[in-house]
Amino acid sequence: MYIPEVDQVIAISHAPTIYFYRLPKETEINAAEILKDSLSKALVVFYPLAGRLQWIDQGLRMELDCNAMGALFLEAESEAKIDDFEDFRPTPEIRALIPSADYNKPIHELPLLLVQLTKFSCGGISVGLGISHVLVDGQAAGHFISNWARIARGEQIERIPSLDRTKLRPEESWAPRFDHPEFKPATLLIGHSSNLEERKKETTVAMLKLSKDQISKLRTKANSANCTSFTRYEVVSAHLWRCACKARRQESEQVTNMRIVVDFRNHMEPPLPKEYFGNAILHVMATTTFGEIVSKPLAYAAGKIRQAKEMVTNEYVRSYLAYLKNERDLSRFRYFHVVGYPKGLFYGNPNIEITSWTNLSIFGTNFGWGKEIYFGPGTLAYDGKTFIIPNNNEDSSLVVALRLQVAHMDTFTKLFYEDI
Repeated sequence: MYIPEVDQVIAISHAPTIYFYRLPKETEINAAEILKDSLSKALVVFYPLAGRLQWIDQGLRMELDCNAMGALFLEAESEAKIDDFEDFRPTPEIRALIPSADYNKPIHELPLLLVQLTKFSCGGISVGLGISHVLVDGQAAGHFISNWARIARGEQIERIPSLDRTKLRPEESWAPRFDHPEFKPATLLIGHSSNLEERKKETTVAMLKLSKDQISKLRTKANSANCTSFTRYEVVSAHLWRCACKARRQESEQVTNMRIVVDFRNHMEPPLPKEYFGNAILHVMATTTFGEIVSKPLAYAAGKIRQAKEMVTNEYVRSYLAYLKNERDLSRFRYFHVVGYPKGLFYGNPNIEITSWTNLSIFGTNFGWGKEIYFGPGTLAYDGKTFIIPNNNEDSSLVVALRLQVAHMDTFTKLFYEDI
């Protein structure tokens, strides 16, 4: 099966995520049997996930062999209790609950879907998932997971996936018409010739909650200085960016980038089907300096983010795909979901990368024993990596999951709440 250029530059590893459940005490549930039986049925429809990748073009491109080799399903037991994981920060203990692949093996030997069911001493369970990011983005992964859960509950699949990836094959008439700064190396610290030193610095992770009222205050703060009504995503992202710059305390002239993920399904003409089962995302860059973002109001940073998002038009997507088609070697754009990985993309100090999961259908996943008490990322690979996640209490509050250098985290956390 053809794999478009947009898939070729995505992380070549498995995106690790995890669900936690408290099972009903009054009933006996064989979670492993339910998950395995329903998964085997789901993979009949979402069959690319049961295949294997393989290298072509002298190892410079990949294609998908739909050979029905299947997924990896593991079962484990732990003496831990769910409450031991507190705020579910993506620590090594959380990562251990998610299966991983040996990337030293040939790529055609690696399953594209990894599942681990872990039973805890308290009676609860976790379902750890590793899904090949080469195959799907968050929207497509959510489509698969929600239908897997529907099958587990004895229901019919809702919305058959659109598996035609040639929809994103660049046409001969398409040509790169934009500068595409997202393909250029990330901005370095002034006086540095590489990011190697920043990659080596000790980092830590945090889960920071924003209530509905706090988000409302940020929106009021941003919108009061601007005639534009900024979205929840724009003001929270702008707030994160400003706090990170303040905590990092670089020179006023230091350039900083925010790398933003944009789903382009509805930006193409004609639009891609909502059910498109692949990657339909690209990254755009918002750019300014430390001096400007720190000294100017929140609306300034929010405006920079909006400007970057609004670049994604049908013409921009076509230019993006054509640019990649003309690139012989795409390996320099890839990275791994592995903490401390020394190669590939890195958007740490003085930059930040942000991904929003607020519009994905991967929350409220009920396999037959109720919705999860938590869903989130299994790891944050490097300094500056950030996710915006809906809080599980369904009150429009959010959780910000991020990794920063240890030297910056305390100051960032303090500013994160004081500057609201």
